[in-house]
Amino acid sequence: MFNLKKIKMKSMKQLVCPISDERINEHVTRINAFFGVLLVVSGFALNSVFFFVFLMADFYIRAFTKLRFSPISYVSYSTVNALKWNKKSVDKAPKIFAARLGFLLSTTIVVLLILQLNTAAMVIGGILAFFATLEFALAICMGCIMYTYLILPFYK
Repeated sequence: MFNLKKIKMKSMKQLVCPISDERINEHVTRINAFFGVLLVVSGFALNSVFFFVFLMADFYIRAFTKLRFSPISYVSYSTVNALKWNKKSVDKAPKIFAARLGFLLSTTIVVLLILQLNTAAMVIGGILAFFATLEFALAICMGCIMYTYLILPFYK
């Protein structure tokens, strides 16, 4: 029988993620991803660059500052606390790397929308939404995968 969890665990064990001594709640990161998907879909549905500027700023806060919470992280943290979910600690470094990828993708979307390259913006938005959906629905961190195959080989 096809077992997705077993396949995921086998492939995820081969990944090498950036490591830090900081830990964060995985439930919060998964809710962050859910809100990211909602913002991408809303931005395209309402044809508004504002959603992407907000998402870009939120990713910037998470990826490049020492602030404890970005607006989306604050709402996600409050949601997890309100639902009384147990804390599930994960390494923070790959999530920061993923936030930097999110910042890059959302910045690209904003630039493409300003240049009125809507189809290209939708393609990049689809990639961002796909990555966020993987994180939200399956706890698959594209930051870890991309770090392992695109960044790490240059450091060996």
